[in-house]
Amino acid sequence: MSKKKTEKAKEEEIKKDVNQKEEKEEKTEEQANPLEKELADTKEQLLRVTAEYANFRKRSEKEKNESYAYATAKTVGEILTVIDNLERALSNEQEDYEGLKKGVQMTYDGLMASLEKLGVTAFGESGDQFDPNFHNAVMHVEDDSLEANVITDVFQKGYKINDKVVRPAMVKTAN
Repeated sequence: MSKKKTEKAKEEEIKKDVNQKEEKEEKTEEQANPLEKELADTKEQLLRVTAEYANFRKRSEKEKNESYAYATAKTVGEILTVIDNLERALSNEQEDYEGLKKGVQMTYDGLMASLEKLGVTAFGESGDQFDPNFHNAVMHVEDDSLEANVITDVFQKGYKINDKVVRPAMVKTAN
């Protein structure tokens, strides 16, 4: 009987050892699992942020293209009436110089009104003060009757949209 007890005791001891090893392995897995879980969560967040950024880039590009198309359409729409007036003037067979001059003046006024609606303004008049940010001086004259850095002649008007210069005015300055 003692052999049976000893064998049973050994079996129980072996079972205890196996159970203890299994418990240790489970504890080790539980300790490793939080790190693995955190790593998996971080990877998932990174993938989501990457996808969100890609969608943002695509959306921004689409909005930029739509904005450009809208601005172009608005600009062309404003200028079409001027083109219509020029076509009517060219199709007129009369040799009335005064009528033609009046029609060209009206077309010019219409074009300037359209440009003003778009925020475009002309600048550069004789008598204005010279500003290198807005004017391009191509000639200079010495005249004691005029103040320093005064525009005497304008060869080409300048244009700006809001505060951004589209084309500087080409001018002649004094002193």
